[in-house]
Amino acid sequence: MDRRRRPIGFTTTLGASLALLLTLLLAVPAAWAYLPQGNAVSDPTALLRNALPIDQGDLQKLQHRLEDTSDDLRAKRWTSLTGSVRRAESQLGNSRERILASFEPADRATAEALLTDAATHLQDLAAAGEAQDRDGFLAARREALAAIGRAEGLLVGEFPFAIPSEFDALPRLLGRASVRLTTTKGDLITVVDGYNAPLTAGAFVDLAQRGFYDGLPFNRAEDFYVLQTGDPAGPLTGYVDPATKQERQVPLEIKVPGEEAPFYNQTFEDLGMFKAEPVLPFASKGTLGWAHSDEALGDGSSQFFLFLFEPELTPAGLNLIDGRYAAFGYVVDGLDVLEELTADDGIVKATVIEGADNLRPHA
Repeated sequence: MDRRRRPIGFTTTLGASLALLLTLLLAVPAAWAYLPQGNAVSDPTALLRNALPIDQGDLQKLQHRLEDTSDDLRAKRWTSLTGSVRRAESQLGNSRERILASFEPADRATAEALLTDAATHLQDLAAAGEAQDRDGFLAARREALAAIGRAEGLLVGEFPFAIPSEFDALPRLLGRASVRLTTTKGDLITVVDGYNAPLTAGAFVDLAQRGFYDGLPFNRAEDFYVLQTGDPAGPLTGYVDPATKQERQVPLEIKVPGEEAPFYNQTFEDLGMFKAEPVLPFASKGTLGWAHSDEALGDGSSQFFLFLFEPELTPAGLNLIDGRYAAFGYVVDGLDVLEELTADDGIVKATVIEGADNLRPHA
């Protein structure tokens, strides 16, 4: 098979993937038998909120209280929903001054306006709960969580860790960026996270700005699994740096909650972290993942994939992807477009629409 078109880092068919999954589940250490199903959060905006490098317990508890209403909403437990929202209103009122005190003085006016917005949307949320208005409840919750998420974003201070000096030549994203992927079927809006995967997100944003992805086809598409692109025309499999004339390679980069910085070029199996779940899990349809070859962890260059999440095949916290490939962001809009994409489609243009100022070309 032509190496340029060889699938990078995966078995070649869904059937082979399922066989491998079964083999691994039978062969993994006994500790895995006691693993919980992992983080049930699958909403990309919630995953991004949870991945912010902040510590503001009052605001984060409020966020999680609202997110946790999903089970009651599915079961139409309206009394419980209304009670949860009323408790959230009380929680915000009681902790408001403490929350505001955690912001830098220059940000407090903005934060206060966002908390006021959140309080207003909580009132709408309670009214929707009392009226048993599902669509109204979802809309108000979305707005409340958006205001809370923007406030949480203001709490992020200096970049939280030092990137190893061996990677000084690589671009890095010191924050977040939004990238529009215009495909032959429509637009996907993605948010890429440099707080937790700065080198991976940096390589992606750098290549998007260079126009590298423009006009590239999806070179691999498997139903319920992955949609992959980034393979340039010709015999090469990645991006060649014009300065060095060598293929630029990005290390495997995975951050785990509680760890100060990401691990580089080590899988969870290498680390013996069989119960670990990354800060950026493959837990949402449209998770962006960085491809590498089967032979090496650190030879990913330009190819990335969109994970086509299927809970039955890849339960959150226990799948073949977490801890073996780097997730670096999520599709936050255009999932209907993602559903329609096949191997006959491709990227028309990749455009950085926000956060370009967070990109640094090197250390």
